[in-house]
Amino acid sequence: MRGLVMRKQLSPAWILFILTGLNLFNYLDRYVLSAVLTPLQKDLGINDGQAGRLVTAFMIGYFVTSPVFGWLGDRCSRKWLIAAGIFVWSLGTILTGFATTFAILVGFRVLVGLGEASYATISPSLISDSYAPVKRNNALTIFYAAIPVGAALGFFIGGPIAETWGWRHAFIWAGAPGLLLALVMLPFAEPKRGEAEGKTAEAAKRPSVRDIVNLFRIPEYVLVVLGYTAYTFALGAFAIWGPTFLHRAHGVGVAKAAVFFGAVTVVAGLVGTLIGGFAATAWQKRNRAGYAWTLGLSVLASVPLAFGAFLAGSTFWSMSFLAGAMFFLFLSTGPVNTLILETAPVNLRASAMAVSIFTIHLFGDMWSPEIVGRLADSFGGNLQKAVLILPVALIVASVLWLVLALKTKRGPAHHSTPA
Repeated sequence: MRGLVMRKQLSPAWILFILTGLNLFNYLDRYVLSAVLTPLQKDLGINDGQAGRLVTAFMIGYFVTSPVFGWLGDRCSRKWLIAAGIFVWSLGTILTGFATTFAILVGFRVLVGLGEASYATISPSLISDSYAPVKRNNALTIFYAAIPVGAALGFFIGGPIAETWGWRHAFIWAGAPGLLLALVMLPFAEPKRGEAEGKTAEAAKRPSVRDIVNLFRIPEYVLVVLGYTAYTFALGAFAIWGPTFLHRAHGVGVAKAAVFFGAVTVVAGLVGTLIGGFAATAWQKRNRAGYAWTLGLSVLASVPLAFGAFLAGSTFWSMSFLAGAMFFLFLSTGPVNTLILETAPVNLRASAMAVSIFTIHLFGDMWSPEIVGRLADSFGGNLQKAVLILPVALIVASVLWLVLALKTKRGPAHHSTPA
């Protein structure tokens, strides 16, 4: 009886529910740093450039190891890889609260990134194998709706805890639940690769390194990832410096700025992610470029709002424009990840996600927080000027995704057979 229980496979709905809940904690742990950045800098004597480097350290652990987890995710038991990732990122978050020097802090942020790489790379492929294409984007939209909720909780928990008990406690309490949650999927069997599309035989073919490299010969995949890189460049820096921007440019208190970003992220992010994902699914049924049009047009709409937010002299209008920009940016969350999976062969989905993660972070938000910090230092601490490079990156993302929409409309349907 015990063996039968151990082999029981969860329903697609339960798989989605569990992975979405875990994704919430994934982003909660990640965004606590942004909420407590000001007191952390003061306590450890860290300047803006070094603060940006903490994100770079996280990204080194995250993107450098993602290809390894992608390779393993197309070959090995995915639930064990996911469990290991959750445990490692939670441990790294807790240890961050005990850091006494900048060098030690950097090491622990690398550890957090390493753990999150396993989860972020492999989880979408499990969902993809649980849902048929017609339902897949809605399922992934729900999964990625945990991003704004988790990020918001990071702000909500981090800011007030840091103000009351100190920034160290924020990391300790944020990371502790993950040590237990790492075990939640281990008693159950995982879906077979390609099961949702009846392509288990094709998915069983183990891809070679050459097959993975050939992902860059798929034009649709390349355009999705390049646009996502520019998008991530902007959002990565914005997520780190957003509360600090309000504090410096408009005199908003640290806790108030963190709570504002938490509230806007959870409302605009959750509503935007769900509306964008479900609308894109409906659009895709009528037009096979529906996902791509959703990406390009939503990001394009965010550009004037982002410029307005950074240039407004009024605190009210700056906050209002920020909220509007965040809503439009979250519209693309579900469709962009669906396209990453569906433009790749069925036996390469974990690898496709891994290559995407590697690329968007190596050329995107690995450097953007530090670039903004260095620019602010060069402008004499004027963060308001430094963040103006971020809407420019959004323009690049929008153009690439609109090209993808036009190409998808004209060209043949992308393949989903093994490379």
